[in-house]
Amino acid sequence: MSTNPLLKGTLQTIILKLLEDNSQMYGYEITQKVKEITAGEIKLTEGALYPALHKLEAEGLLETFTEIVDNRVRKYYRLTEEGGNGVASKLDEAQAFIDQLQLLLNLKPTTK
Repeated sequence: MSTNPLLKGTLQTIILKLLEDNSQMYGYEITQKVKEITAGEIKLTEGALYPALHKLEAEGLLETFTEIVDNRVRKYYRLTEEGGNGVASKLDEAQAFIDQLQLLLNLKPTTK
């Protein structure tokens, strides 16, 4: 499955959560982590990922820095203090949406 259109509304939340769990990541690393976690079912394209990263950065939730790795400049992303504080509320919003979607579609809730 390529990038799922349903993913668009949750991409920022996914990015924030990955950065909370991994402290700093570069773009390709984010795409590979999503692919790994979902066993290849969700594949982020650069066209979806980078606009989301840039929007989060413009909103002050992410900051960037560069490092030289194998003689190449690599741009890393990490949460700002504001971004770190916002992860929990984004996750709560996502869970509330999932709960409402399950009601609307009459899906069985997953067991935790």
